[in-house]
Amino acid sequence: ELNGRSLATRRLADGVVWFDFDEICGGPRSAADYIEIARCFHTVIVSGVPILTVESENEARRFISLVDEFYDRNVKLILSAATELETLYRGRRLEFEFRRTESRLIEMQSRDYLASEHLP
Repeated sequence: ELNGRSLATRRLADGVVWFDFDEICGGPRSAADYIEIARCFHTVIVSGVPILTVESENEARRFISLVDEFYDRNVKLILSAATELETLYRGRRLEFEFRRTESRLIEMQSRDYLASEHLP
């Protein structure tokens, strides 16, 4: 349970948690939820990230928020997605925001970021 709402995990152990995309970004979530996850876990795995289209702008917005909060707290983020990062977002309204998210996700793969200490 997270901020009064249930949240199913696929696996959970030693500061690492694994979520399905639909569970973590598909329903009612807020930045406060992602902050709490970032506080509790140094590594987060998200599987099943779909191509984000006009029909999934809400999910895309939540995904952007998730990446922002994890980036700010040096959470290691492992994604399994339906396509390459450059073609993941195919919506319209969040193009600028998603470009920033792409940049952050690229930086989160760097040696410096991966070597950085988790900031709960």
